[in-house]
Amino acid sequence: MNEPAPADSMPAAVPRSNPVSTWRRLSGFVGPAISAGILAGALWQIRALDWHKLLTIFQATPWIWLVLAINYLSGPFGDWVIFRKLWKIPVEGIFPLVKKMIGNQILLSYVGEVYFYDWARRHVKMEGSPFGAVKDVAILSAMAGYAMTLIMLAVAWPYFNHYAFGFNQRELYGSIFVMLVIGLAITIFRNRLLSLPRNDLIFVLVVHMIRLVTNTVLTAVLWSMMLPAVPLSSWLMLSTGRLLVTRLPLIPNQEIAFAGALALLGGSANQTNNMITVIALFITAIHIVVYIAMLLLDLAQRERNA
Repeated sequence: MNEPAPADSMPAAVPRSNPVSTWRRLSGFVGPAISAGILAGALWQIRALDWHKLLTIFQATPWIWLVLAINYLSGPFGDWVIFRKLWKIPVEGIFPLVKKMIGNQILLSYVGEVYFYDWARRHVKMEGSPFGAVKDVAILSAMAGYAMTLIMLAVAWPYFNHYAFGFNQRELYGSIFVMLVIGLAITIFRNRLLSLPRNDLIFVLVVHMIRLVTNTVLTAVLWSMMLPAVPLSSWLMLSTGRLLVTRLPLIPNQEIAFAGALALLGGSANQTNNMITVIALFITAIHIVVYIAMLLLDLAQRERNA
């Protein structure tokens, strides 16, 4: 008859890894990985810059620089106002919000939200998870964009019959239908999709709407300062048309659609195209310089705290 093996000769139980602790260890690499990805994307953008066109903006007046700076920071500042109310984030919270904007524009859409969520989880003291608030702010940003598009569409509707905007009525009506369905679905299922209190949701939506209006107006003012021969009213209509066609969801080629809006300016279309190209290149250059500067500041801060 076989005797049982001694207790000390039994194989030791293999400890099971805790999924929660494993995720926490892995999540520590999320922020640095996204930062490295954004930096790689920014450096990749350098090779695409047209430096000859880019240098033309340096002849601009100081007022153009001021308008450009305000317009550039309007997005992160609007986000800071929102999260200042929701979480009481400090003034230096504007820096991760700038990184969020750069990540969304240079790397991938919504990768900035992932980065900011990781930053908030580690730096902001709050009740519950920050994921719900970041998600709600992103959803309301899309809703504000759809709402502003529909409002501007109603205002600019007479021009659709007079100017060629580069898309047909099926694409236009289909886009309106999609925006209405999405807005209606979010409204009906808001208790399941959104977690913030009603007053906070209204506040976030209002801030997003103000930011869109500010960006549209400042873009028109910037264009008017760079090409003063064209009336500001025409630039306002062009800026409105640009926001409009770039947010309609079923337009297959938004650049062609926006080119149709240049008919509003008649013979200034070539100058307008060159000006918009220069500004786009310069904003990309600003993204690169600002992001590298913030990375250097982060490294200097870590050395100081070490």
